[in-house]
Amino acid sequence: MAQLTEKARAKVNLTLRVLGRRTDGYHDLESLVAFADCADTLTLVPGDKLGLTTTGPRAAECGSLDDNLVTRIAAALAERVDGLRTGHFTLDKHLPVAAGIGGGSADAAAALRLLARANTLDLADPRIAEVAQETGADIPVCVASQACLMAGIGEELTPLPLPAMPCVMVNPRVGVATRDVFSALGLKNGELLVGATDVIQALQWPEEGADAQAWIEVVGHGINDLERPAIEVQPIISDVLDALRDAEGAQFARMSGSGATCFAIFKTSAAAQKAAAVIQQAHPGWWVHAGVLS
Repeated sequence: MAQLTEKARAKVNLTLRVLGRRTDGYHDLESLVAFADCADTLTLVPGDKLGLTTTGPRAAECGSLDDNLVTRIAAALAERVDGLRTGHFTLDKHLPVAAGIGGGSADAAAALRLLARANTLDLADPRIAEVAQETGADIPVCVASQACLMAGIGEELTPLPLPAMPCVMVNPRVGVATRDVFSALGLKNGELLVGATDVIQALQWPEEGADAQAWIEVVGHGINDLERPAIEVQPIISDVLDALRDAEGAQFARMSGSGATCFAIFKTSAAAQKAAAVIQQAHPGWWVHAGVLS
């Protein structure tokens, strides 16, 4: 079988509410998720032996290849699907790691899509959903890689008709461990963060066919509950948000996921490109991407 290829697009949490911490220790979330036009590339040469090679500018940040999410999720699927054909993966790594944009999760989701193609499996196969959910909370949403409302611990997905929105994404090249951010949030098992008033005031998403400006106005009123604790863990996130909010034409700026990547939404791609150039010149050590969320 010929080599197969998938893009692993960056995930961006346009909004993120932490509803509370369950008695089992997991956090219930509600997040409007979009996907960017920046991505890693994952290829698979189908075969009997599972392997992984990393290339690209951020290959050194992938850590131990024996414990990479790509190989872990392939091995987990092989335990559920008799005779699953795996093979050798090559990951061309461009997205920052531990950055709040689901880089590793997107790679793992791309691996599932490749394995489904190599084995003629439907992506709706419950075994794929089980493996995705058990391996990482962001992996289920990354399998489809389309805008949706994500709820629960990541397993409840409702597609939304989000139009393309120009954006600038910035990461200060500082990794942030998700567990450290949730620890700083400080919720105890069984404790709620969102009360009845918050539910009543929940955002109402625009209807299908609404233009980008209608979505910008609604999403701009949202929040990310992990911003404050993430800034406690890595104060430089505040500097990133300031740079984005000060950018000419920025409609609003927010942190994605548990950080440290932040983003700003713009009305036009030209404005986003100009803002990215200004930020990159002022902060040459930061990772800056101007593109589109959808």
